[in-house]
Amino acid sequence: MRPRGTGPSFLRSTVALAAMAALVLPGAGLSAGPPTRKLAVAASANLRLVLLELAGAFERRNPGVKVEPTYGASGLLQAQIGQGAPFDLFLGADRESAARLHAAGLARGAPFHYATGRLVLWVTAPARVDPNVLGVAAVANPAIKKVAIANPAVAPYGIAAEQALRTAGFLDAVKPKLVLGQSILQVVQFAESGNAQAAFVPWSMVLVPPLAAQGRYVVVPPGSYAPIEQFGVILGRARDPQLAEAFVAFVRGPGGRTILERHKYALPAD
Repeated sequence: MRPRGTGPSFLRSTVALAAMAALVLPGAGLSAGPPTRKLAVAASANLRLVLLELAGAFERRNPGVKVEPTYGASGLLQAQIGQGAPFDLFLGADRESAARLHAAGLARGAPFHYATGRLVLWVTAPARVDPNVLGVAAVANPAIKKVAIANPAVAPYGIAAEQALRTAGFLDAVKPKLVLGQSILQVVQFAESGNAQAAFVPWSMVLVPPLAAQGRYVVVPPGSYAPIEQFGVILGRARDPQLAEAFVAFVRGPGGRTILERHKYALPAD
């Protein structure tokens, strides 16, 4: 004999009562934590690795905050913001892009300098060309069939690469070898895939796979190209200006500076 109170009718009644309780008690079974505060950042592609660490450190210090980066060439991101893209903060790879956003009335406050980028020449191991021995002249070696750089029309690191090649006296000779990426991330893809045997990229990007495992690099002499001074600006349409200000303060403060320096960025004096 089945014990009383355990038959099908009892189970149906229990399910019905549970459903009624859920209706009577809104939010039953749900966490009642505060809503997530989000920060949408338009970031130059060279920041892909360092911003991952900066965002993680900031989020750990500020529970309930989520930094949401979108990466691209500085010039392209600036154009998107001018067309109404809903970003809260812009972190570019040059001074001019942030200055243009400010001049267009799209910024909240003046542009700020947060880092200075450093350029390296990476060469794939199968080419058997050592950039530490040859320096920038490695690009002229016959084993180097293609040299990837970011598009100078939209990417500051592409401008720097072009300047370094010109200073070294190899720009004209290497032009037939050049392949242009629409951002530094595409340049890395060209190098990783073997479609380019050499690439001019930010120093931070050759410290980790895939490039760290596939080739060697040499730091391009800083005097051979204009300083890559990276500026940002809080945008006028920022949904949470205080959160944007707090993140900028972190990036420019001791914690952020330590992370930037570890990723081989030079730091502004202020």
